[in-house]
Amino acid sequence: MFHVKHWQQRLGGLRAAGLAATALIAAGVLSACSAPEEIARKAGVAATPAAAAQGQKAPAIAPAPAKAEVFADNAEDAENKGRMREFSYQWPAAVSAIPALAARLAQERDSALAEQQQNWADLLSEADNEECAACYSLSFSKEWKVVADLPRFLSLSAEIYLFTGGAHGNSGFDALVWDREAQAALEPEALFLSPAALQEALGPRWCRALAAERKRRLGADYGDDGFFPCPPIADLSVLLGSSDGKAFNRIGLIAAPYVAGSYAEGPYEVTLPVTDAVVKAVKPQYRSAFARGA
Repeated sequence: MFHVKHWQQRLGGLRAAGLAATALIAAGVLSACSAPEEIARKAGVAATPAAAAQGQKAPAIAPAPAKAEVFADNAEDAENKGRMREFSYQWPAAVSAIPALAARLAQERDSALAEQQQNWADLLSEADNEECAACYSLSFSKEWKVVADLPRFLSLSAEIYLFTGGAHGNSGFDALVWDREAQAALEPEALFLSPAALQEALGPRWCRALAAERKRRLGADYGDDGFFPCPPIADLSVLLGSSDGKAFNRIGLIAAPYVAGSYAEGPYEVTLPVTDAVVKAVKPQYRSAFARGA
């Protein structure tokens, strides 16, 4: 809404009061035959858009669309250019559109950055070892992506990379579900009755799919020697997905390196359709958000 600021002056004496009255009468005469812009010009005030529109309300300005967050904080040791600290943290526009969720992830980001900065300062304060530049380098990255965006729930997954020195870094995964009604972040597993119920509903299919994928990667000679037995669902990252944007009808299961196989094998990811057994394993208050998948 626009406001017109009127002159407010303290006029002393009868002569000043008479001048004020004369000005008001003149303004009234002008209003009978002049446009708002002309009145404003002759009265000595600026015309406002509201006046120019002859009383019509200005159109509402649409809020700026939410944007993805891409944050980076890197540093280099001034005394040894081979020693680096790298940090990045990202989330999609769908997260930025939910201020409470964005604030939660920002807090996690800031905490992770502060921890890395302290660890790097501690490393650089140690005795110098010129033969091991990697021993003084740190790297952290975490990127959130949308798995499913339902009317009530926003399901997210994150891939994490961490290097703290040594031969190579390592990767990991994270997941969460934002409940728009409760304005709260949930672990995907929290939507189910118990870890045991989720294991019973998904475990057998997960192990069969994992064995098939390991055989595909390692060749026909692959055999389960027991060194990497099929891990339980509790050791995996659980992603709640949807093919129609209406209900969770598929579930992704990810085993990070060393969980279901060697580092060289990389992570294992399997997607399974939701079945009646899975729906029964969901807590009653969340079952309406799940449906059988194809």
